[in-house]
Amino acid sequence: RLREKWTSPIYAFYHPDPVIEYVDGRRAHAFRCMAKGCKMRCRRFLDKGDRSSTNNLRKHVRKCWGPEVLSRAEKAFNVGEARKVVNGYLQDGDISVAFKRKKGAVSYSHRTHTKAESRTEIVRWVTESMRPFSIVKDRGFQSLMKTGRPGYWIPSPSTVARDIKSIYTRTRTRIGHLLREYDGRLSFTTDAWTSPNH
Repeated sequence: RLREKWTSPIYAFYHPDPVIEYVDGRRAHAFRCMAKGCKMRCRRFLDKGDRSSTNNLRKHVRKCWGPEVLSRAEKAFNVGEARKVVNGYLQDGDISVAFKRKKGAVSYSHRTHTKAESRTEIVRWVTESMRPFSIVKDRGFQSLMKTGRPGYWIPSPSTVARDIKSIYTRTRTRIGHLLREYDGRLSFTTDAWTSPNH
């Protein structure tokens, strides 16, 4: 009966069948996060007036999955549609939801990157600074990233290469669409004098 009321898209980030647990004689539903490698269980005690609240579920998703993925799922019509977003993200590791150009002043979060955010930032850094994919295996880089945060996740060179190819394909398609839709004239030139090859 309670499940019929679980229509919020936030439930898409958790296994559909919660585990029933007892803590000090109190009965609770334990919602298991679906993120790879996450063992978090969000408990919701059934003897409380706010037993239908999703605040703690949403708080964990924001921390574990990142605000961009959460925002995309919450735009879904219902939990079924949101689950398609989540399942697609889990299957192909689509990071495009988090890959958007940051504008304005640079700011830094006190929160450790999620896996998707780590992939996004490394792709941006490698492409904009022309770094080799293998730099993520460099001892100095690993030391910088993991000192004080030994559990910080760093993608493999093959993952970085795959992500860059995915972003390139999406960007090329988007630019192609913009050019086809443009009604004016276009002029293309090449500034070979400032090329890194000269």
